[in-house]
Amino acid sequence: MENSSVVMLLTLSGLDFPLKYRSAVFVLTLLWYCLILIGNITIVSVIVVDKNLHEPMYIFLSNLCINSLYGTVGFYPKFLLDLLSTHVISHAGCMLQGYVIHSSVCADFTMLALMAYDRYVAICHPLTYHSFMSKQRISALVLVTWLVPLLSMFMNTATLLGSRLCGSYINKVYCVNWMMVKLACASPPGNAAVTYFNICLYCVLLVFIVWTYVRLIRTCLVSLENQRRFMNTCVPHLISLFTFSVSVLLDVLYMRFGSVDISMDLNNFMAMEFLIIPPAVNPLLYGFKLAKIRRTIINVVLIRRKPAVCALQGSKP
Repeated sequence: MENSSVVMLLTLSGLDFPLKYRSAVFVLTLLWYCLILIGNITIVSVIVVDKNLHEPMYIFLSNLCINSLYGTVGFYPKFLLDLLSTHVISHAGCMLQGYVIHSSVCADFTMLALMAYDRYVAICHPLTYHSFMSKQRISALVLVTWLVPLLSMFMNTATLLGSRLCGSYINKVYCVNWMMVKLACASPPGNAAVTYFNICLYCVLLVFIVWTYVRLIRTCLVSLENQRRFMNTCVPHLISLFTFSVSVLLDVLYMRFGSVDISMDLNNFMAMEFLIIPPAVNPLLYGFKLAKIRRTIINVVLIRRKPAVCALQGSKP
């Protein structure tokens, strides 16, 4: 019975701040999470409300922002709670958190691949772009970009169900499937095969993204108009892809090949970087760089200010 209670309750490494600093870290984390929520919800709302933004590129961008909201909700509420209490999570809660964070990371890659392909068709095949990107095809592409990561990570998580754990300490601030595999008394059947299949799948996606941008750059070198379109629409995608890829790569490399010589603070930062930087930077990046979104946001702000100004002027004697 005692062993069962140890297995069912897992302890996360957490952040070992002194009590006097925890309140400050809690407030800063809460403010950062609010920034992520406001930024991504703003982009999604603007794209939904403005019919001029009902184009493939902006529809795909809105799904990228929705995925940021999905992934961060799997981390920040629990992390904020851990800052004020013990770093304990149930076995079921750990499995759920691991699934949400993993599937969100994979969905980011599939959506960035889709956005790269959209720009490739728009710039390299402009005459057939609008006929190719029909409403039905857009819906199908969006559906696939969600289903592939959700199903691939479901298969990975399903291989861990029923595994008996011989430990309860997770050396990370959140749950990940690899840590659950390391805690298992025996290697979960099928986990290695599913994991390698997923790795191969997303390596292919990464190669596809690189191929599309190589083709884009080659096409843009021969046309000044294409160069302008590339700078306006592709640069935000490249920056987003770079920041996300580096953040995930740092975490994966440390988790697989990490050294005990690395401090816990650095370990925790590397683990949280892809949940801190990309979800907050992407809305700012696309909001400022993409002219249509920037104009719509400015117009909404000005429209809201005008009635307020008129009301103040009307109240003056």
